[in-house]
Amino acid sequence: MSHPWTHWATSRDLASLRMPAHDAGTGLSGRSLGDAQRGTSFALDPFDAYSAGLVSNPNMIVAGSIGAGKSTVVKMMVDRALARGRRVVVIDPKGEYGELAAAHGVVALALGRDGWCSPFPASDRESRDLLRALVGSAQGSSLTSDQHYVIDQTWRRLGDRRPVRVLNALYELLAPCIDSPVPSPERTLALILYRFVFGDLMGLFDGPGEPVRFTGDLVILDLSAQWSAKSFPIAALSAVAAAQQVVAGDERLGYLVLDEAWALLSDPLALRWLQGSWKLARARGISHVLVLHRWTDAIAAGDEGSSQRARAQGLLRECETAWLFRQPPDEAREMASALDLHERELSYLTALPKGTALVRYGAHRSIVRVTPDDRDRHFIDTDRAMRSANDG
Repeated sequence: MSHPWTHWATSRDLASLRMPAHDAGTGLSGRSLGDAQRGTSFALDPFDAYSAGLVSNPNMIVAGSIGAGKSTVVKMMVDRALARGRRVVVIDPKGEYGELAAAHGVVALALGRDGWCSPFPASDRESRDLLRALVGSAQGSSLTSDQHYVIDQTWRRLGDRRPVRVLNALYELLAPCIDSPVPSPERTLALILYRFVFGDLMGLFDGPGEPVRFTGDLVILDLSAQWSAKSFPIAALSAVAAAQQVVAGDERLGYLVLDEAWALLSDPLALRWLQGSWKLARARGISHVLVLHRWTDAIAAGDEGSSQRARAQGLLRECETAWLFRQPPDEAREMASALDLHERELSYLTALPKGTALVRYGAHRSIVRVTPDDRDRHFIDTDRAMRSANDG
């Protein structure tokens, strides 16, 4: 007879992690996500944790190897957040949230098929910062001083009444430069904008008519059509920017779930923009939920000791809540370095059973076995399609 899963940590181990031997969990109310180390029901909402003084910000990481339980707990958290009256936007790069959408009576929105969205916020400064990130990501390098100047000057030419189709308007202002035989920053910017208006990114963030309006408590942006393309980080960046407007523009607190978050963390321009908006999470009432599958995908953004890697690690360490599922040894070591984990925490990451997570919330630690209820099982099964294919 095998030993119960709760018996693999000693009281001394738990004390070194600042976890009581009889872990009482967070003490927060709400529908349970699972059972803490000694069987106590475990509930955790980042906004409730912030109000209770357990964390200093509502941002969250969910990380672990494939099949360890990440998608399950994220979908369970979203379902509980909606029941609490939260607003939720999910950036879904692989089309895995369809069952969750159906459970709430909504249809996932596929950008480029169901319409286009405008990612630009109301603030001119924030909009220019986003435009710089988009241009830099598209050209694969940081902007030159000349390009910064051209972006600022061209943006001012839009005037006080910003058009609905911002990218198209900017392109039209610079399009005459394309036929010039002389290379210039204006011509380079025009060619990049062409991609958004007429090229490979057409229909995502510019298009005819009005942009789509995100309505309802749950919005799922399906980016599966861009998943395997080199342009995916750009599409993800724009989608996150548009989603932030949706959540921040609501009086209610909101979740912004970004699956496959490595796409932004590994792009230096997107990472810099995300770092700036990250610090406004509390003011805007947004909990960013970053879902990472392979930890090395995120930190491979820069060489050891580089400013880019330091920026990625800094962003991750600013997440006060982390659900850390099982990782293979090499990935676990990278995670320990990125999050400054205790040696004991590192040893646990390689031994956690499937569906069990080390949960860090502020200075506290819990080992939680995620326990879906009957309602959860309707939308957490991400292997259903694979099994159906095998059965056939």
